[in-house]
Amino acid sequence: MGGAKTYVPYPTFNQSSPRPSSTGFLSAVGRCRIHPKSCCLNDTDCTTGNEEFDAIVKKAIEQSQVGKSKTNDKNNDTNEDDSSKKLKKKYMKEGIAMAQTYLSNTLTLDTSIVDVEIVLEPSAIIQSDGCIVSCFLDAGCAKIVVAAATDGSSSSTTKEEDPDDEQCQELVLQALDVSRVPKERLIVEMAPTNGASGTTDDVKLAFSSFVARAATYASTISVTISKNDSLSTLETASNDWINFSSVILQITASTFTSDTTTATTDSTTTDDTTNTNNENLTKLVQIIAQLSNKHTTTIPHGILLTLTDPTAQTLGHAYTSSIRTDRPDNLYTTVVTTRSNEALGLVYSSHQSIIAALQSGRGVYYSRSRNGLWRKGDTSGNFQTLHRIDVDCDGDALRFMVTQRGDVPAFCHLEELTCWGPPHGVRHLEQTLTARLVAAPEGSYTKRLFEDGELLRDKLVEEAQELAEAEEPRHVAEELADVLYFAMVKAAKAGVSLDDAIVELDKRRRKVTRRKGDSKAFRIAAGDAILKKNQEL
Repeated sequence: MGGAKTYVPYPTFNQSSPRPSSTGFLSAVGRCRIHPKSCCLNDTDCTTGNEEFDAIVKKAIEQSQVGKSKTNDKNNDTNEDDSSKKLKKKYMKEGIAMAQTYLSNTLTLDTSIVDVEIVLEPSAIIQSDGCIVSCFLDAGCAKIVVAAATDGSSSSTTKEEDPDDEQCQELVLQALDVSRVPKERLIVEMAPTNGASGTTDDVKLAFSSFVARAATYASTISVTISKNDSLSTLETASNDWINFSSVILQITASTFTSDTTTATTDSTTTDDTTNTNNENLTKLVQIIAQLSNKHTTTIPHGILLTLTDPTAQTLGHAYTSSIRTDRPDNLYTTVVTTRSNEALGLVYSSHQSIIAALQSGRGVYYSRSRNGLWRKGDTSGNFQTLHRIDVDCDGDALRFMVTQRGDVPAFCHLEELTCWGPPHGVRHLEQTLTARLVAAPEGSYTKRLFEDGELLRDKLVEEAQELAEAEEPRHVAEELADVLYFAMVKAAKAGVSLDDAIVELDKRRRKVTRRKGDSKAFRIAAGDAILKKNQEL
């Protein structure tokens, strides 16, 4: 009952690639951070990554330069002619398309379901007048990390970007300022506890002032912590964090690995070292949870943990160290859903099954009857593509968001999609339409629509018009149902699923650039022509 929200760790890809062939499916924990200038360097399947990223930055800079006067007359900056506006819009669209390709194809990230943070240098943000920030947010990223770290956690930072240097602090603040996006979409990344543990009062004061100013632009601060940081050290540092709504603590493997080294390959020694490292990681997770619980009012969105370049085993261990179970068998109750949150069934997860799921990108659970891992689909063929693992607010139950596969997608052993019988509503309609594509009964109206593209188009326009004219709630519901039917016939014919549409909706919620949304006269005219034709029949 009550208590603080549970936050689970997520990966930062700095020297490792987010591509499954390199590290597994670690982004399935629902969130990840990308260092674009370094994450592809050691991945032979991602050799063009840096070139693609540089091209995106270049396009954003080109966009920012369109329409700017060659003189110092500032008034000319706001008096763009139509051709300049069109060119700027063209560059914007091209940049977004390039960024989407980079994220989805090169990095293999599904930004519709995974919260992607991408690290950008202040110089790139300033040179592009903030266009690179909007570009990546419109392409699907959840947040932009403005890099200000100097300890190596941000591979692209330089000495000139040292946040202990007043001039470079101003550079970071300028980058935050020109970003011109809601502060909830910005993270400022800092070096380890810096001024908070500085050697002089002046350094501490300057750092605290810088952090306070950064908090006016960004809602989140991200700080790298070291091996020697205790709870008391972090408590002291947290005095500078309370201006932010959330804090992210970054750790590397060296933060929790044992200092003891040995030349032996003895399995017992290796197991002991692994156990020690896991214990250290668990303690660190508990320290951060303690700190987060203490600051539930001053840092309302919590203190989170991100692991730099983790393995599936390390991330899985940190994940299970963050959640809890009151079951004597130490299993976690797990709800399996579609990506639109329709419940497929109830299963159980273990420490090892979570790691196996992150390694394989599939629905992997724990079978109590077999007393071992249950890789869904190995026997039935009805395997699952894993999209995301979430923990509930109390931290004692999991949700696996999947796409159910199979000749006839079925999670249940009774060959039904769900364990609660046949679906209802739009999901039932989708299944019916899919079946009609294969075999429709004689006289089927749906079959007629599949075969007559002009009729389907006309009905879509007609029903949309009737929906637009409806006023009474019941009439609106009836017309909406008609529009849904014809729209889903169109989708089924094109091989598009409900989940495909949900992906598109989830992508759009990330955007920060908004269109005017005015109606298009030529579309209205085309629709009127169809309605007039139908009236004359």
